[in-house]
Amino acid sequence: MTSTAPAAPRPDPPLDPDELSLAEFGYRQELHRSLGRYASFAAGFSFISVLTTVFQFFAFGYAFGGPVFFWAWPAVLVGQLLVAACFAELAARYPISGAIYQWSSRLSNVTFGWFAGWIMVIGQIVVVAAAALALQMVLPAIWSGFQLIGTDPAPTSADGAANAALLGVILLVLTTVVNLLDNKVLSLVNRVGVTAEIIGAVLIIALLLTHSERSPGITFHTEGAAQSGLLGALLVGSFTAAYVMIGFDSAGEMSEETHHPRRTAPRTILTALGAAGLLGGLLVLGGLLAAPSLTDGRLAVDGLSYVLTSSLGDGVGRVLLADVVVAITVATLAIQTAACRMLFSMARDGQLPFARRLAKVSPRTGMPGAPALVVGVLAAALLLLNFASPEAFLAIGTTCIVMLYLAYAMVTGPLLVARLRGRFTATDTDETGARLFSLGRWGVPLNALALLYGLAMTVNLAWPRAAVYDPAGGHWYFQWFTVLFLGVTVVAGVGFRMYRRRTAPVSTVPETTASEAAG
Repeated sequence: MTSTAPAAPRPDPPLDPDELSLAEFGYRQELHRSLGRYASFAAGFSFISVLTTVFQFFAFGYAFGGPVFFWAWPAVLVGQLLVAACFAELAARYPISGAIYQWSSRLSNVTFGWFAGWIMVIGQIVVVAAAALALQMVLPAIWSGFQLIGTDPAPTSADGAANAALLGVILLVLTTVVNLLDNKVLSLVNRVGVTAEIIGAVLIIALLLTHSERSPGITFHTEGAAQSGLLGALLVGSFTAAYVMIGFDSAGEMSEETHHPRRTAPRTILTALGAAGLLGGLLVLGGLLAAPSLTDGRLAVDGLSYVLTSSLGDGVGRVLLADVVVAITVATLAIQTAACRMLFSMARDGQLPFARRLAKVSPRTGMPGAPALVVGVLAAALLLLNFASPEAFLAIGTTCIVMLYLAYAMVTGPLLVARLRGRFTATDTDETGARLFSLGRWGVPLNALALLYGLAMTVNLAWPRAAVYDPAGGHWYFQWFTVLFLGVTVVAGVGFRMYRRRTAPVSTVPETTASEAAG
């Protein structure tokens, strides 16, 4: 009788290189890593969503700037590209969910980084609400039956504002459900939606340019602008471009779900913003050139929806508007997803109330379910402001831009300090062995310009202009809404930090070291 020796225990499968990279930061892989390069690009592009945001804010930009507001677009694009270049460097060095919070914490300290993350996630929740409101600019133009409340679809009217809130809540229910499903489903919806949006945007631009009524020289005119003076027209007109070109950092937010994130995320951050900037600028230009009239007042109320249905005919215009509805839906979904990842990342470090529940990831779906519900409910609650007054539409939209711009500055600021102290270099390699994305010798000047631009735009957007935020008068709280909301957010954050300091253990977030900041 012979006996055989027991088989040697089978070794554990080696960790994926991406999982090893995440383990270096003290985290284990819980989110399912299934996103490729196009899905990463889609995450950033769908947050920006040029069709959603241009259709939503074109009328506002034209009302205050006239045709010349177009030139605010390239100025904002250049400024945001500076910020995106800095973020691309950080995405390569810190491929972690909760990008703004993680980057700021590691470049400065835990407390400063926490406030950056806190302001960012509150801002993202407000952006979700603002994006959902965009349906009102499109659905009633496709079919009057979508005007479920009253008869006036204009978002500045009481009927339009209330209907916008109702449509927005319905959309948030849909996006919350998708955010509870498997992340492969989420990625598929995102990719299909972004593809449809890009095709639709290119088609709309081509049709608008071929139906031009005037020459591009009209963009140097300020006729019909509510804001006096060229500088004033550009400053207020820049709100449209500023609102469009945010959220490109979402590719970094999804790093823990992306293959080869050190190589992929930096490139998709820049390509998402670049593509959105180009398409959005051409949309604005095409709308100005193809509008039936620049003086009948409709362009300042109905925006691009009016141009499409008037210039291209109801049939073609409504088909294209249906594509815009897809873009709005996918944008709201992507923004909610980004906010969920920020909540998850902060909760995983024990930095939020109910942290254990918010940080729980379903092994089956690879999705943190509780953050999706929290973001959906809070965004829906914000939409109730639209029932109170039509001015809430602009107040909500501007508030979210200001909060994201401020959070961005809370990253570019510490990054500049790290550069000046020699603590930020480009010595590591990505997953393929190539050097990490780096600005090299241009890092300090470009970073400084990015910070100055971000701070200047934050002040410009938050400035309590009565003509912008309270044109009818009698609503001082809307005029000061952005400043008040930001103040309440900071005070609430300070209160929570003080409470937590007395009741919770020391943070698990590693303080930045010189070697870590060096990448």
